[in-house]
Amino acid sequence: MTQERLREGAKAFAKKVFDDIREFSRDPVVGISRQGYGPLENQAHEYLKNIARELDLEIKVDRCGNLFLTLPGKDRSLPCYMTGSHADSVPQGGHYDGLAGVVAAITTLWWMRKIGFQPKRDVTMVVFRMEESSWFGKAYVGSLAMAGQLTREDLALKHRNKDQTLAEAIREAGFDPEDMVKTEPSIDFSKIAAFTELHIEQGPTLDSQDKARVGIVTGIRGNLRHKTCRCIGQTAHSGAVDKQYRHDAVMAMAEMLHRMEKHWAEWLVRGEDLVFTVGVFKTAPSSAIAIIPGEVSFSVDMRSLSMDTLDRFHKLLVAECDAVGADRGVHFEFDRTLVCKAADVDKKLFNHLKDAAQKAGIDVMDIPSGAGHDSAVMADMGVPVTMIFVANQDGSHNANEKMKLEDFMLGTEVLFTSIATYD
Repeated sequence: MTQERLREGAKAFAKKVFDDIREFSRDPVVGISRQGYGPLENQAHEYLKNIARELDLEIKVDRCGNLFLTLPGKDRSLPCYMTGSHADSVPQGGHYDGLAGVVAAITTLWWMRKIGFQPKRDVTMVVFRMEESSWFGKAYVGSLAMAGQLTREDLALKHRNKDQTLAEAIREAGFDPEDMVKTEPSIDFSKIAAFTELHIEQGPTLDSQDKARVGIVTGIRGNLRHKTCRCIGQTAHSGAVDKQYRHDAVMAMAEMLHRMEKHWAEWLVRGEDLVFTVGVFKTAPSSAIAIIPGEVSFSVDMRSLSMDTLDRFHKLLVAECDAVGADRGVHFEFDRTLVCKAADVDKKLFNHLKDAAQKAGIDVMDIPSGAGHDSAVMADMGVPVTMIFVANQDGSHNANEKMKLEDFMLGTEVLFTSIATYD
């Protein structure tokens, strides 16, 4: 078997795929915008189907719009080795979040065809729909629907900046929202022997390493979110109302956040895995420099490898909101809690990836995943899961996101070697 030099031999192919998709994905203002169940995500799927036809791969689209491209193995009765990621992006985001795993998968299949390698079992590439929550407030839409876990409440979620529901976006993309909320999975998960998702790290750890530019993920954080909550006080004149008579929503929010940050620091000291973010913070449209703010809307995003940690920290958040509300004469309202489960990686598959990296002569390090991924849904459905991280620069979920192609090719070679040596 010739595995050597995928990192060089497939480099031009991978670059072309990245460049082609970037060209039609550019946001008119800045960065990349491929909305889940939007025209550009559709275009990415069609582009990949065209490559699949050139490679003589089997093409399937499930009822939820997820795309599956399969290179047949020698024994088609065996469950497949699956790999892939999502093709959507956050609004005005970077090019590689999600797409790196898609390009790694299609590059691996291209390389197998190029060197004439047929694996023992089928290798299936999946391109999930709408992994990002930024558009409608719900993550993993495609994979959750595939697993029979999307709800009608999810379909009613509203677009971030236009009058459209998730159901309407799905219908506009050419799929039936009713198919999205069927409780029977759209695929047979028992026919997947292993699932490995390559992804950019989205943080600075790997990029700070001289040798290990690739990471093997040890676990995937779950998240607990609120899309739009409110702190409601009393709007008043900024000059006419003294401090003791105020019910200032901004000051109440500031106190609540200060309390939660102190709790967060204390929980970290005692060894709990946790991150806490309020990424959206808005005063009312009528707010002005001379008005005491009577209302603030805000989001909540907390993540941990432990769902118990998330549940307890959420209860603490509600308790502190009640306490601040009583002290300051305001009250807090929370919308529906959105939960994505944490996931463990499969230990046997994890060790197999470490062995594959060693066979390929590539240095790797163990690293946890702070972000959530479709892999968590796959793990929840009983599929053995691992993830490969590659170094990237300038973070993620922003237009400055970068990734060196050389690092990507190292990660892709680990993926290929893992699949090629699985049997």
